[in-house]
Amino acid sequence: MKKRVTVTLPGLWILEHKEDEVRPILFLKSTLENKYSEKIAIQGITHKTISFDLTEGDFTAADVIKFICDTFKEKYTLEDASKVVSTAVEDLEEEEDDDDDGIEDLFAKFFGDDDDEDEEADEDNPPADVKGETVKEPVVDTKESKVDAVMKKINGLIGGDEFKALAKEIRLVAPQLIKSGSAEVFAHQAYLISINSGSGLSTYLSVFAELLQELGIMKVSPKNISEDKLKAPDDKKSAPSIYVRRGGITCVDISEWMNDLNTPGFKEALLDVQKEMDSSLVVFRIPFVEKEILAKVQTSLNDLLFVRTISIPPFTADELQEYACTELAKYGLKATKTAWPAFHARIREEKSDGRFYGLNTVKKVIRELIYKKQLSNAKREKPDNLIGKRDMAKVCTSIIYEELSGMEMLDNLVAADSIKNRINEILAQIEFARSSGDVEMPCIHMRFVGNPGTGKTTVARILGKILKDRGVLRVGAFHEHRGRDFCGRYIGETAPKTAAICRDAYGSVLFIDEAYSLYKGAEDKKDYGREALDTLITEMENHRSDIVIIMAGYTDEMEHLMEGNTGLASRMPYLVEFPNFTREDLYKIFVSMLGKKFAYDEEVLPLAKDYFLGIPDSVINTKTFSNARFVRNLFERTWSKAALRCQLEKVSNVRITKADFESATSDKEFTYTMQDKPANRKIGFLV
Repeated sequence: MKKRVTVTLPGLWILEHKEDEVRPILFLKSTLENKYSEKIAIQGITHKTISFDLTEGDFTAADVIKFICDTFKEKYTLEDASKVVSTAVEDLEEEEDDDDDGIEDLFAKFFGDDDDEDEEADEDNPPADVKGETVKEPVVDTKESKVDAVMKKINGLIGGDEFKALAKEIRLVAPQLIKSGSAEVFAHQAYLISINSGSGLSTYLSVFAELLQELGIMKVSPKNISEDKLKAPDDKKSAPSIYVRRGGITCVDISEWMNDLNTPGFKEALLDVQKEMDSSLVVFRIPFVEKEILAKVQTSLNDLLFVRTISIPPFTADELQEYACTELAKYGLKATKTAWPAFHARIREEKSDGRFYGLNTVKKVIRELIYKKQLSNAKREKPDNLIGKRDMAKVCTSIIYEELSGMEMLDNLVAADSIKNRINEILAQIEFARSSGDVEMPCIHMRFVGNPGTGKTTVARILGKILKDRGVLRVGAFHEHRGRDFCGRYIGETAPKTAAICRDAYGSVLFIDEAYSLYKGAEDKKDYGREALDTLITEMENHRSDIVIIMAGYTDEMEHLMEGNTGLASRMPYLVEFPNFTREDLYKIFVSMLGKKFAYDEEVLPLAKDYFLGIPDSVINTKTFSNARFVRNLFERTWSKAALRCQLEKVSNVRITKADFESATSDKEFTYTMQDKPANRKIGFLV
């Protein structure tokens, strides 16, 4: 029996070996040819895949795959080669010509010269001779069929393993269905895809249409694809309108109908869809949910339709980086290893507001990066195509005190002595447990309680860096989310959403602000916050040594949150209380901000001190007073006033004056009425 074996290597793993003397895929090609000589025939090769044909006899496809895995395990010191080497085996019915000429030359063109940039070079002044090149997939086998070309495109997609398996299955069965005259059976098969926004739905639909068209199993055009969303039902007896596009793919988002799929109205709509399936492929879409919920939705649809399910998990950080590499390569750019931490920090920023759109967001970030890089090149005498860490940092606002250690950052905090002492106590206990073989490593999840603006977020960010510096955390990044970010909109969406957020934060700090919003009370049985809490507790326990979860919020509300699950408080043993800043503290924080950024007139200081010391108790002691956040807002308003004045006066250097501060504090949100001063004097915060 003749077999075709396709071997695929992960894109990020290949990038890690780009400095190797021999590219991994070329090493594999050479190894196979040396071992099996003329007994195998190379059919196609790209930078991460190689396919070859063999006729089983003295050895089988399984024997060759085992040889490949053993070779890679030894060559690259791998514990489990199957995590790197992905294989697929197909039966072949007829001989195919071998066309292996010119592969080495094509690889040279694809990868460029071996004279790549020095990662350790000064990234502000990289070498002028670094040349980027638009990366295009090399076409090696000119006799490759159109179906093979589409399959190569599908297998080259990032993620989507279940979709790739389905495509392989359809390729296998399509000739038999056509030969037996039962192709119409395939036409009446619908699909249910569980996928989040920005995870490539449009791409999957397009390449699926290409595959079906080239296989000849259905007449569907990649240019004839519709994506519609059914609005939530007003009347469960009325049938929703589903327009089936003839000669193409009709994709219908039924997320808002997930609780009403068994109503008479929806069943009536399915009957109408069934009548049109001869001329259109029908795909139903819901968000990425638990397998149990996906099966229930499939069961409801299966009452009238033959439905197959495809589940597409959210992209991992590595997959997003791989996609970003591909986008940069389109414009002849590539990034250094030291640049990627800033990229991932920007992605964390994008995710922190609860609105992240997958590849669409990554594409936006890359476009912004490319523009700023080209602007930088335009200003340079020697432009280059290398994205360094400073280039990447220009699209990330959370890169702070990059040159300081975590402890130095903690020491630099203004007016936070009690917090510093508490953090040092926690660190001392962790260090003692790690150094002593007799003491079990404590669970280091924490609760940060206090009013807004008291430094909870800042300290959590610094703590991640300290734990990384001390080897407690392997990554030390900072992932910030609000409590309700973990909650889905539909049944079954919350647990995988929460698990995905935790997965992103493995090796780092996961900071949950307003965590109390996850628990609305024992009487609320329908709230998804309880499900998110249950999933978080599981993550805390299963990954206790690889993630630090910090929940933050008001003191009273955080105590109420602990009632939401009996195991929550015991898994968060460390409580750090953040007191309100005193008036003197607020003044010190303002002076600290002022001195770091701008030149200023000395007469600004007594005016600012008078302002902060004059804030009445009725303001500073309220639960909603935002402490350091209020100071930062006032500081930003002050320099904004100064910048506008300097612009009007056509002065290039911004210098803050007494008039700028007075102008800022006269704005409504910074004005309060002095109770113990003359009635005509106003300064500060309005209550």
